[in-house]
Amino acid sequence: MWSQTFFIVCLVSVIWAGVFPNYHANFDFVQWDKEKTLDEYEAGVKWWQTASFYQIYPRSFKDTDNDGVGDLKGITEQLPYLKEIGITATWLSPIFKSPMADFGYDISNFFQIDPLFGTMEDFDNLMKEANRLGIKIILDFVPNHTSDECEWFQKSVKRDPFYKDFYVWHPGKIINGVRQPPSNWVSVFRGSAWEWNEERQEYYLHQFVKKQPDLNYRNPLVRSTMKYVLEYWLAKGVAGFRVDAVPHMFEKAPDSAGNWPDEPRNPSVNDPDDYGYLQHIYTVNQPETIDMVYEFRKVLDDFKAHHGGDERILMTESYSPLPIVMQYYGNATAEGAQIPFNFLLLEEVGNNSNAYNYAETINKWLKNMPQGRTANWVLGNHDKSRVGTRLGADRIDMMNMLTFTLPGCSVTYNGEEIGMTDVWISWNDTVDPSACNSNPDIYESLSRDPERTPFQWNDGYMAGFSKAKKTWLPISPLYKDVNVEKERQQPLSHLNIFKELQELRKEPTIRHGQVEVKALKQNVLGVKRYLLHDYTYVTLMNIFDEVESFNLQQAFSNIPDEMVYHIVTEKSKVKKGDRVQSSTITLQPKEAVILKSPSKLSTTVGYYLYYTQEEEPHH
Repeated sequence: MWSQTFFIVCLVSVIWAGVFPNYHANFDFVQWDKEKTLDEYEAGVKWWQTASFYQIYPRSFKDTDNDGVGDLKGITEQLPYLKEIGITATWLSPIFKSPMADFGYDISNFFQIDPLFGTMEDFDNLMKEANRLGIKIILDFVPNHTSDECEWFQKSVKRDPFYKDFYVWHPGKIINGVRQPPSNWVSVFRGSAWEWNEERQEYYLHQFVKKQPDLNYRNPLVRSTMKYVLEYWLAKGVAGFRVDAVPHMFEKAPDSAGNWPDEPRNPSVNDPDDYGYLQHIYTVNQPETIDMVYEFRKVLDDFKAHHGGDERILMTESYSPLPIVMQYYGNATAEGAQIPFNFLLLEEVGNNSNAYNYAETINKWLKNMPQGRTANWVLGNHDKSRVGTRLGADRIDMMNMLTFTLPGCSVTYNGEEIGMTDVWISWNDTVDPSACNSNPDIYESLSRDPERTPFQWNDGYMAGFSKAKKTWLPISPLYKDVNVEKERQQPLSHLNIFKELQELRKEPTIRHGQVEVKALKQNVLGVKRYLLHDYTYVTLMNIFDEVESFNLQQAFSNIPDEMVYHIVTEKSKVKKGDRVQSSTITLQPKEAVILKSPSKLSTTVGYYLYYTQEEEPHH
């Protein structure tokens, strides 16, 4: 009897694999008498696993003291807006004491608020209001470097016993009687990664601008000090940290003589000052970096163990190869980042990508993700061109629909919910060091200013961002039409579709259901979410400019004869609530819709349920 049952199970497995070729093989079978109730599903979900995260770039969010730069009071004032649009938690780009050589990523004091943004009292008030509204605050943690104006660096220059080896120092090499940098390493922001310090008579390493000396993580005093930074802000009530530039934390260990090897050339780049001129095999993605992330995670877990409350999280920034990014999640013996940022949609999907490209990119993350982990989907940030510019303003709604109906959590960059796009910035107005270190001929390809322009609140003076005569970056010329106040009044605006998507994310199927992602045609992507005893939802995207028709029942199994339009856009000729025959669905050019089954799913293929890796149940 057992062998017969086993044969049937195997047969269903083969059939299932044929029906769902995009799925990985690691799945589990759960009999109906072991179904999870909704309460059981909910009991197993941590707050961040289905959260909607929102990045605020503080300089550009809201200015209350009219100096042209956003501040903490401005964020506090607009927290109700975050509540309105369904945000779970917001992470703030750096607000710490800084000379602003890299707009706050050059920190001179990790324990103080920069006066540009306000005071510690302002921060405490921000935390109180956020707690009142139920919005969690996540801070940017910059572990790789400090400012050269940081007290630690000043003491290291003077060879203070505690700080002497806090940074990466080297006397350099003497070649033909001339002192030269220790190696050929190049800065991310162009030019040598080594800078001579006259007082100490040594070079220091800076993988970013020269005012950002790299900390020496091979020194245990550095590791313990940076862990204390985490503990300090955890005690202030923050819910976690976004960890900046993680892959750069460690360099290859020096040899017995204290020297480092040169990095090999990248023959496809001919500009010796360009970061791409070298293959970075000694300065990024060193194995010790992964272990350091695990150590940071332990600080958060230990804090929770002693102080209680919700789990505190790490979100790590790494544009590393996928196998390395997956290690950030943790391993069999150590927990890592809950959210190693998934930048695949930023890196692999472009203006000409078709539905097969989209499906491959999305399934790549789901297939490679370690078992028991949670997926995340990032569409934009302060370093990347905005979605509407990168993929087209006519694809903004479809991209939000996509990321909000995939399993796991989403990360939205401020302004993407209203459809802000990049703003052209002249060479004279350019302030980003990445661009300023270049020249007028190439600066546009290096500048991150276009995606950092002030938030557009209304169609009034300075888009409601500030009352200053001049803002730190120019306001978008499109602000009269693209702003919060105007879009609140338009039923099918980017903002209102974003809000509808947030409501949809509360549905059990979207929170807990299984997923299937596939190209229905060259131009049409489909995402099916389904859960036993609940509704099935299908997101459909027509990526290009032709009218597309197809049979949804041939694309996905268990689709009822009729579906209901649940979310539509301005491009739709149909209305929310309209019904459509599943066998003959038509999408207008660049149209995206979300369909819902008329009733709850009561059967599955065969006798078993399929679970994706990140949702596999524990027995």
